Amino acid sequence: MSGAVLQPGLAAATPRGRAVSWQKTAKTVAIVIGAFLLLAWTVFPFFWILLTSLKAPGDILSVPPKFIFEPTLDNYAALVMGEQRGNVAASRPDFPRFFLNSLIISTGAVALSIAAGIPAAYALARYEFKGKNALAFLFMSFRFVPFIAFVIPLYLIYQRIGFYNTHHGLILAYQLITLPFTIWMLRSFFLEVPSEIQEAAAIDGCTWFGVLVRVILPLSAPGIAVTVILGFMFCWNAFNYPLMLAGRQTFPVTVGAIQFISYEQVLWGQMAAATIVAALPQLLLSLMVQKYIVRGLTMGAVR
Repeated sequence: MSGAVLQPGLAAATPRGRAVSWQKTAKTVAIVIGAFLLLAWTVFPFFWILLTSLKAPGDILSVPPKFIFEPTLDNYAALVMGEQRGNVAASRPDFPRFFLNSLIISTGAVALSIAAGIPAAYALARYEFKGKNALAFLFMSFRFVPFIAFVIPLYLIYQRIGFYNTHHGLILAYQLITLPFTIWMLRSFFLEVPSEIQEAAAIDGCTWFGVLVRVILPLSAPGIAVTVILGFMFCWNAFNYPLMLAGRQTFPVTVGAIQFISYEQVLWGQMAAATIVAALPQLLLSLMVQKYIVRGLTMGAVR
């Protein structure tokens, strides 16, 4: 009968149904393979660094590379001890200082950018004044300019005023990294808070500062959390500014890791161990506040 309707199972048994099913299967397989290749491409460098940090010098330089070897923790011990341990070459025990420098500089830079960025972002989000959009674009423009345009003037100024090779000098220089990002991120989060809530708080007698502290900040807590975390990561991973504006007393881990390269040798194992240790704070911080990261990044995505 021409008007008959095929059963779903019968439809899948037809040549056209089998073709559609095959296409769906092929598409699914292609997506899975693509995701696996992307994951391997992303994770393999970190995996290889981890293997290198657990190898003795002979295993690191072996050809072909060894995937099966006797692991050792001497490279990690050498970061702290700075002496000959087993087959690992000696090095200077400066890495703990580099790690502490990164903590001081990154934490200080993020704290300063948050303290300055919250009022600036609130003003750009909630108040109307002449040149508002131009000022907002000016803050963002600092992210577009190459770092070399800032680092040479900063180097000359810091040499004159005594900020070179100091923690507070690097904290101020890092504002070129964190402050524009902080202002724009917080501005977008503050805009998501309904203006009616702010108006109701103002009617109840709250000043602008009271509205900010009692209403805007609590409602924007996930956004502030993700801004702090990403800002901390930007500071922790910064390389160019400390390379030019810091000395050995204030090197962070990013610059300190290359100190294992000398004219005599390259301490690959210790450099790999330093890389793994330097990545741990960011990894642990991200895992601890993962729910805030997800919520903060999706604020305003669905109204």
